[in-house]
Amino acid sequence: MNYTPSSSRYDRMKYRRCGNSGLLLPAVSLGLWHNFGSVDDFDNAKKILFKAFDRGITHFDLANNYGPLPGTAEKNFGKVMKKHFKAYRDEMIISTKAGYLMWDGPYGEWGSRKNLLASLDQSLKRMKLEYVDIFYSHRPDPNTPLEETMGALTHAVKQGKALYAGISNYNPEMTKRASEILRKSGTPCLIHQPRYSMLDRWVENGLLNTLEKEGVGCIAFSPLAQGLLSNKYLKGIPEDSRAATPHGFLQKSVITKELVNKLKKLNALALKRGQSLAQMALSWVLVKPQVTSVLIGARNVEQLEDSLKCMENTEFTTEELNKIEEILK
Repeated sequence: MNYTPSSSRYDRMKYRRCGNSGLLLPAVSLGLWHNFGSVDDFDNAKKILFKAFDRGITHFDLANNYGPLPGTAEKNFGKVMKKHFKAYRDEMIISTKAGYLMWDGPYGEWGSRKNLLASLDQSLKRMKLEYVDIFYSHRPDPNTPLEETMGALTHAVKQGKALYAGISNYNPEMTKRASEILRKSGTPCLIHQPRYSMLDRWVENGLLNTLEKEGVGCIAFSPLAQGLLSNKYLKGIPEDSRAATPHGFLQKSVITKELVNKLKKLNALALKRGQSLAQMALSWVLVKPQVTSVLIGARNVEQLEDSLKCMENTEFTTEELNKIEEILK
């Protein structure tokens, strides 16, 4: 059956300018880090993608190593793109990244020109695309000159294989240097993708200020801290949760009594606001002026729709913000 997107897909989504660029991103973007690989149900993944686009999510975020197995999230997205999304390509922002281990030998990871450009070519083949909208250096490489890594991003843009350059997981100092190098090359840094949530606030120690000064957008990944900031773990570890999955990044040891107590208090505050804990956690990230978009994952269509309700209440009183700070101490 052919897919036809909803005619009202742009009615409810909010779009925000990305840094000093001309690009608008949806307040909520869809990340394909989990649930779209070869170990996952393809029909379920397809339904999530359809629902996301129907709800105005125009930005789909991938990386060369997303799966598992690595590369299979891009392959599965490519299948959907070829059969269902091709006619709507110009309405979409599709991003990918390179930097983590993808193939054997000395050129299969990190930030060399060799790795980044070869990886981008592989990603385009897997996704059946002529270009991506954003190509990221997925992580800084301590052994490769920053000029080489940023030069590879610039080259990708000048080749027409990417429209914009981005970085991910860079600290404030390296972000400033990377931004300066890219600006001088004529390819300004569009966006930075850092981890950011109520439980992981390292970006507040300089990075957000740096992004604001440099005119670089910010898209937060793991805004729900791998699902911790949801009602999933308030009564233990469910069998179908990420913490119970052997190939996941979230370990059972992280879920301590102290953490669960904080989550329960946050949940109580969220309920007073008329939100779920997950919705409040997403709203809390979106309220930061430097944040352009939040990246959400989704296990199914219902979870996606639940997360999107965060946009119905993105205002916080001073009292609520102070209460959150008190709980998180």
